[in-house]
Amino acid sequence: MAQDHDHHHHDHDHSHDHSHDHDHPHGSELSPMDLRVRALESILVEKGYVDPAALDTLIETYETKVGPHNGARVVARAWVDPAFKARLLEDGSAAMRELDVGGRGGEHMVVVENTPEEHNVVVCTLCSCYPWPVLGLPPVWYKSPPYRSRAVIDPRGVLAEFGTVLPPETRIRVWDSTAELRYMVLPMRPSGTDHLDEAALAGLVTRDAMIGTGLPSSPDRGDRA
Repeated sequence: MAQDHDHHHHDHDHSHDHSHDHDHPHGSELSPMDLRVRALESILVEKGYVDPAALDTLIETYETKVGPHNGARVVARAWVDPAFKARLLEDGSAAMRELDVGGRGGEHMVVVENTPEEHNVVVCTLCSCYPWPVLGLPPVWYKSPPYRSRAVIDPRGVLAEFGTVLPPETRIRVWDSTAELRYMVLPMRPSGTDHLDEAALAGLVTRDAMIGTGLPSSPDRGDRA
């Protein structure tokens, strides 16, 4: 079903201002994917499967309350607490439970660490497995066939399209999530952040950085690219 949206697969997260992705006040501004989602929502509500208020709460929870904030808290703690970082890399799910992060869709989390020598990218080639409780709603491109196939065949090229250009000597490892195992990337702490506290550090951690298609924001820019 997703084939007709292939051309959207990297339109979404290149701009620095995509805070309004979900603001569609007028029907004419709805993308084909939005229209499909709206149609599905109406059917579910009409047939009495879903209470509209409950649906709104669920969407709002994953978009704003969870979002990538839980994962960002985990990353920030790992940056400031070496003992926690060691536990996180050894048993991601258990370490995340220390911060009350996890749950359905994030039961078996494996955290892989980026280093100057190695950069990790997460993909799910056979489905769209994604740790919702940790990273919030998956971006549209994550489920698209072009990302899922090309991330495996040409990860360096895919990263370049996201604006993430790595040194040629940095090895790229691709991790394929499954229904049983979900991966999250622990990005490198940006330089110039020694003065920042844990909350400020968490603010630099983007969703794409935890998928591996992006890097954390720089403290001087303070953007959420």
